[in-house]
Amino acid sequence: MVACICPKGHESTETDYCSECGAKLEGAALPIEAARMPAVAQGSAELCPECGVARELRDVVFCEICGYNFVTGARGELPVAAPAVPAEAQEAPSAAITAWEVIVSVDPALREPGSPEVPAGVGPFTFALEAPASLIGRKSEARAIFPEIAVFWDDAVSHRHALLQRDAAGTLLLRDIGSANGTRLNGAEIPPMTDRRLADGDRIALGHWTCVTVRAIH
Repeated sequence: MVACICPKGHESTETDYCSECGAKLEGAALPIEAARMPAVAQGSAELCPECGVARELRDVVFCEICGYNFVTGARGELPVAAPAVPAEAQEAPSAAITAWEVIVSVDPALREPGSPEVPAGVGPFTFALEAPASLIGRKSEARAIFPEIAVFWDDAVSHRHALLQRDAAGTLLLRDIGSANGTRLNGAEIPPMTDRRLADGDRIALGHWTCVTVRAIH
């Protein structure tokens, strides 16, 4: 037996929680007789002429149960809003990245007080990132360290300074692997052993005045 109608319009056989949707009914549900009474008898409430459920607010245009339009009298389903599209997804997709390379140079603007003078005639050098992982550092034959991106002119760069890695999707990641003097990405120090995703044009600063510029190849 139907005992009352919940605020969502369901006919419930219970009086505490809606037997259809579980909504709490205390002080909110209409007895079944009252829900089907004319609008005048319910004071400010207005019943939907299609399904008989009360219109809770005067500024509600559509019946939430059957979709009846209280303004135009049209019958139908509730309008479905189109899903919001993130701003970045609305932009024209960029061409797929097929490879990465880095340009290593000496940047006088990176020199700090107390650092040696910037050497002249060094670089820039271009390195294609062909291996899944490329070590940035200084070569050491004694320790058998042969970085893919060798920085021989800057003694503030560690032998094993940082790592550039490509994941399965082609994304390029930067990781400082415990260097003595740290690594900065676009001016911000990055914590060691933490991966940072790189984008075309990113600038990596290390050592006294060494700059590694990232380039995406489309």
